[in-house]
Amino acid sequence: MNQPFSPMGKPVDRVDGRLKVTGGARYAGEYPEEGLLYASVVSSTIANGRVVSIDTSEALKVAGVVAVIDHTNRPSVASYDENYEDADSADGSPFRPFYNDNVMYSGQPLALVVADTLELARHAGSLVRIEYEQQAHQTDLQAMLDTAHDAPAELPPPRGNFEGELASSALSVDVTYSTPSEYHNPMEPHASTVLYQADGSLQIHDKTQGTQNCQDYLHKVFGLEKDKIRVLAAFVGGAFGSGLRPQYQLPLAVMAALHLKRSVRLTLTRQQMFTFGYRPRTVQRLRLGAAANGRLLAIGHEAIGQTSRFEDFSEHVVEWSGMLYHCDNVQLTYKLVPLDVFTPLDMRAPGAALGMIGLECAMDELACALAIDPVRLRLTNYAERNGNEDKPYSSKELRECYRQGAERFGWESRNPEPRSMRQGRQLVGWGMAGGVWEAMQMKASAKARLEADGSLVVSSATTDIGTGTYTVMTQIAAEASGIDVENVTFLLGDSSLPTAPLQGGSFTVSSVGTAVQQACQALQRQVLEVAKGLIRSSHLPRRMRCVSKRASCMWASRRCRWQSWLPLKPVVRLKCKLMPSRTRSVKPMRLQRTRRYSSKCWSTRTWARSRSIAWSVLWQRAG
Repeated sequence: MNQPFSPMGKPVDRVDGRLKVTGGARYAGEYPEEGLLYASVVSSTIANGRVVSIDTSEALKVAGVVAVIDHTNRPSVASYDENYEDADSADGSPFRPFYNDNVMYSGQPLALVVADTLELARHAGSLVRIEYEQQAHQTDLQAMLDTAHDAPAELPPPRGNFEGELASSALSVDVTYSTPSEYHNPMEPHASTVLYQADGSLQIHDKTQGTQNCQDYLHKVFGLEKDKIRVLAAFVGGAFGSGLRPQYQLPLAVMAALHLKRSVRLTLTRQQMFTFGYRPRTVQRLRLGAAANGRLLAIGHEAIGQTSRFEDFSEHVVEWSGMLYHCDNVQLTYKLVPLDVFTPLDMRAPGAALGMIGLECAMDELACALAIDPVRLRLTNYAERNGNEDKPYSSKELRECYRQGAERFGWESRNPEPRSMRQGRQLVGWGMAGGVWEAMQMKASAKARLEADGSLVVSSATTDIGTGTYTVMTQIAAEASGIDVENVTFLLGDSSLPTAPLQGGSFTVSSVGTAVQQACQALQRQVLEVAKGLIRSSHLPRRMRCVSKRASCMWASRRCRWQSWLPLKPVVRLKCKLMPSRTRSVKPMRLQRTRRYSSKCWSTRTWARSRSIAWSVLWQRAG
């Protein structure tokens, strides 16, 4: 029997691979346009204060400089905080570039030079002189820990008697760790190319993880109609969370385009990539209490993170300590320290990457203090339920991961004594740690369209930040439709396409992928209904009709789960272009019974796949 066609899980060439390695893939700062202007940002050199004056006279004298824009001559923008909020906003007042003369952090954009070439724009930017009224600033988290306030994010409530159990534990550890700020810096810097159209509409190529998020943001900030804004991100050269929120180069490029009524490109320098979102610095205190056999009796995780003075950026840093291991007495706290810095931003497993470092380091300290193998300590405290919510895990194979990891690594041969293993003169350490992340699914939509030539086009507004979205969505569509991967095209990175969530949190495949699957299945059902009506048509010769009145079209080949066949000649009579490559001669055979359909059909003629019939009908109607 033919096996169902299943491209999922199979190694295939990346759909976008050839374009990328041959230079055919264009990124946000690479789209050509006749008469395109180039912009360069002039950044603040102080961390707190106000702008007294901006002298642009020398910059404007440079031949080829078109304009210098700042808070005094920018186009009109919205006034309320809510207009600057986006799908990933933090609590507080969002940053508003060029809104007024306030300086809130070092590196803040204060002026924008627009010129005929990038080199001219950057040179003229160096000639802009800014006078400040500087005020005292604070950017050191450690120096301001006593000013920490509770984060707005809701935490799991404490459970049990943490302090009491910690005090009575056979052994406890009390350790403090700090983690540094980390900046995203993907290969492609943030850039926006705003193409000003004759009708005043904007076509924008932006480095983003959410084209519709950017469209909504610009709609609110500039008061433009959504149908006048189209945001595109066909290719993104890495993002790691830096593209979840619209970064300041986007509104600045739009300001320049609206001000000059011309197309403008703004690409941030590598240095300017350090002037916006980052993983926040944290200080974490962990207190663990355990019985002599290693069973956890108390877990306390306190974390303090930095944020800006205008937004409270909260991450899920401590929650993981209440769910990864079984413990009845848990206390979790997370606080924020406002500093004269830009607001932090989600970065690669936001919160979890920080919290798990603290928890797993503390577990290692506990294992050493108890003289218990680190793997055995974790197995002793293995959690079958999420303690924060008191619910069973929907899926969890961490125990098997421990087993396989130890087996493949040769963990049993490890000497547990610190500094005991060497390779020549070098010390060698063997360690292990666990990890956890949420399984999430967001609202998403997709569209599937069958073309006259039998190819399938599926689309959604999601993006591909290098994670392989183009390829995996093509595989999902191919499996759901039964069409060869090479005949499937997936369109993304366009705000005009069906709604999709931001690309982040590892939920793109579970969200958009499900929408793609359902769209293809819905299209499949419609195609089969059309084909079913064709077979019942009284215009066909009687010998070409199915014997049973309930005969049903069902796709048949190794690419489909369904097994049945239909006569070819009705398709030939419809002059379908697909038939020469879609037919084959077989011996007389009988339709197989299925769970949903039990109709029978006989024929001794050439047979064709029913999906070809369906394609021909759509081709005829489209024509």
